[in-house]
Amino acid sequence: MFHDDETGSMQRSLDPTDASAAPDVYTDALHRHIGSLEQEVARLRAALAGKEELEKSVARLREANEHLVLAAINEQALRDDAEAANRRQNEFLAMLAHELRNPLVPISMSSMLLERSANASPQLLNFTKVIRRQVDHMAALLDDLLDAARISSGKITLNLEPLSLSETIDQALETVLPRIAERSQEFTLDLPKEEIAARGDRVRLTQVFTNLIGNASKYTGDGGHISLSVRREGEEIVAVVADNGTGIAPEVLPHIFDLFTQGPRSLARSEGGLGVGLNVVRNLVSMHGGTITADSPGVGQGSRFTLRLPSCALPAAAPVLPSPASLSGGRCRVLIIEDNPDACETLKAFLDMEGHEVATARDGQAGLDALLGQDFDVVVCDIGLPGMDGLEVMSRLRASDAGARPVAIGLSGYGQLEDRARATAAGFDHYLVKPVSPDALLALVAARA
Repeated sequence: MFHDDETGSMQRSLDPTDASAAPDVYTDALHRHIGSLEQEVARLRAALAGKEELEKSVARLREANEHLVLAAINEQALRDDAEAANRRQNEFLAMLAHELRNPLVPISMSSMLLERSANASPQLLNFTKVIRRQVDHMAALLDDLLDAARISSGKITLNLEPLSLSETIDQALETVLPRIAERSQEFTLDLPKEEIAARGDRVRLTQVFTNLIGNASKYTGDGGHISLSVRREGEEIVAVVADNGTGIAPEVLPHIFDLFTQGPRSLARSEGGLGVGLNVVRNLVSMHGGTITADSPGVGQGSRFTLRLPSCALPAAAPVLPSPASLSGGRCRVLIIEDNPDACETLKAFLDMEGHEVATARDGQAGLDALLGQDFDVVVCDIGLPGMDGLEVMSRLRASDAGARPVAIGLSGYGQLEDRARATAAGFDHYLVKPVSPDALLALVAARA
């Protein structure tokens, strides 16, 4: 179509201003093709820009994902560190309680020996009562500290059953009334005539009332007044512990149940606390499906704690069977396995005074040899012995031919459920947490006589 000698005429035909140029279908096709190419180039450029933006977005997402992965790894590491720290804390608190309970045993037993001494003067008897009260107070502080740690780690479980609330309160009063009487405080109790019951753990509900009444006594001056009133409101039991003591400041009241929160203290206060008791109370009450609140008009105007628990019906009382004749006068052959010299000697002296024949061993191997070589009615064995511990002693004894002979009483500063379970699995018949109640120990020994 185009010829070499027609170049000038071709250029003229392409000039749109050349009116003399005749329409050329090929030129129109070329224009359309160029236009389509330009559109394709524009589309490709847009696609390329979109691809580049997509690659940038992918890069950003990849970077964000890497950050998320690192954050997840760091979070898991922090969680593992926190759990490990919490576990170490609980293990340390349990060990601390064990080590602090150990010296309480000889102190408690020595005071009991002094109290039962034939030459004890009235003044000496009074001193022994002071010692025992302070030992009980120290044990209660250790229990509060450990319970706070156990609750925070979810290690407390409740043995729920229908309970008479009046019996639970009576058990709590056995603990706190001597302290109230010591300070010449007045205590009034208002219970309904009809029996009321709650579904709860006997030990833990007793602990709740002991703590609330004891706390009221602590923050009420000598000669002050404390009251406990109980009533039924619909399906709830409402118990109110009130006092006319130091009261609670408005800024402290919202945090009174928080861990390590304490009321006002003075340098002259002789009876302190750790600031964990009310936190333990709130958590235990919550675990029972109840609530507890505190209110006070202000400092110096007393305080009031209101406890609400779901009520329940008591089961029919079982018939009372005649009790067998008392065996408390029997004589037992007892072996004490205890590595603490003071605890060993005071336990031996205490059981000797009750008329039992007592031998001692200072470590697990010596105790096991004595058990395998002689006949004993009862073995009182510390769990935390050096070398061969009390659990191994009992496991080996029960596995031997002589294993069924003695009643085994384990002593330990560890009081958690898993500790008791391990002792039972090893073969112990009874498990007492230090400081051991002398009456409880005597009852277990006498039952074997």
